[in-house]
Amino acid sequence: MGTPVGVVGDDALADVLRDAGVAVERGSDGAVPNTDRVVAVGEDAVAAVARAESDPLVLPVAAGRGVRSVPRNDAVAAVSGVADARVETHPVLHVTMPDGTVEQAFWDVTLVTADAARISEFTIASTSDRIGQFRADGVVIATAAGSPGYAHRVGGPILAPSEQAVVAPIAPFATDPDHWVLPADGLNVLIERDEATVELLVDDRISRPVSYQERITISLGSPVRTAVVDESRSRFE
Repeated sequence: MGTPVGVVGDDALADVLRDAGVAVERGSDGAVPNTDRVVAVGEDAVAAVARAESDPLVLPVAAGRGVRSVPRNDAVAAVSGVADARVETHPVLHVTMPDGTVEQAFWDVTLVTADAARISEFTIASTSDRIGQFRADGVVIATAAGSPGYAHRVGGPILAPSEQAVVAPIAPFATDPDHWVLPADGLNVLIERDEATVELLVDDRISRPVSYQERITISLGSPVRTAVVDESRSRFE
C-alpha cells in the first residue's frame, strides 16, 4: 500500500482512502500523525497541523480558497497526485500576548469587542512605523491563506502566498476606512479605548481578553507546506 498518509479532521474520508488502497494513519485523540504527508480536512484541521511540531506536506481538503484546497469528492485522485504536486509555503503567525505567552495562528488574528453595539479604538504599528489609528468594533489581521475569509468579507483583498498580511477594520466608525497589506513580522496592535471589553481570537478560537493599553505583537513562525495538485481549486475564483 506504500508510505502511509496521515489524515486529520475526517475519519470517514480516511476510510474512503483506505478502501481505495491508500495506506492511512490516523492521529490518536485528534493529534497530527507523524507522517511525511498529511491530508487535512477542513480549516480547523489545517490549523491543527500548523500548530504541530512536525513539518509534513499538507494536502488541504475542503479547507477554503486560501490554501487552494481540494473538494472532498476529489480527495482520492488528489492523494494519488501528491508526489507530483507543486508546493506552496504559508507562514504561521506567532501572537505574543501582553504577559509574554505565545499562540499560533494560521488563518487570522482578530481583536473584537465582546458586546454588541460597543466600539473600541486600535492603533496598528510595525517595528518601524505607526500605520494607523481607528475606532471600530474590531480589527482582523489575516495571513495570505486567511485573506479570502473574514478579512475579505470586511473589505480586505485576497493575497497570493507571501509573508504579507491583510489588516482590516471591522465595522469601523469612519465611512471610508483604510485597509492595509503589510509585512506580518513585527506588526502590533494596541488597545486605545477603555470603554469596552476586547477579546482576542486566534483562528476563531477565543484566546483571552485584551485590556486598555495592552498590546499584542505578531512574528513569524515556521511555515506550512501545502500541495497544489490538478484538483486544487483557484484561490481567486
